[in-house]
Amino acid sequence: MGSPEQISQVEDIRYVHGAMPVNFAYTVGVAGERFFREIMENGRFLGTRCQHCQYTYLPPRLYCERCFASLNDQWVEVSSRGSVEAFTIAHLDLDGQPLAEPQLLALIRLEGADGLLVHRLGGVRAEDVDIGLSVVAVFRPRRQRKGSILDIQHFKPATS
Repeated sequence: MGSPEQISQVEDIRYVHGAMPVNFAYTVGVAGERFFREIMENGRFLGTRCQHCQYTYLPPRLYCERCFASLNDQWVEVSSRGSVEAFTIAHLDLDGQPLAEPQLLALIRLEGADGLLVHRLGGVRAEDVDIGLSVVAVFRPRRQRKGSILDIQHFKPATS
């Protein structure tokens, strides 16, 4: 249902007013499926490690984005403990509506991983969060897990 006109110059691009329905399905892929299944079934994190670059991907990848080496059989367990690399306070939900209570969100680097996870912080007040804060994952009870990132309730400050 495209335009019958052939456009060869970017300056000739046209637009059409109206709605364009888009249907799609997003899958997490092979690496994502194994990552989420491990969280759901065992309450632990798996990443992939490039033997050439010595970079541990979390979330995992099937190939190294630095040297393109295959990581299909390079799975490693990553700690559920980590540290806050950056954080913010969200006051609006994904639809731009005010949240009943602001949420703390953080970029978290788990011990043994080079990649970062974005997730909620819990059990801590905003004024007590600092870069480098040691945190640990709090998983939902096994019977409540569904195979998504929300199987992690939040990350809370770690006790020594």
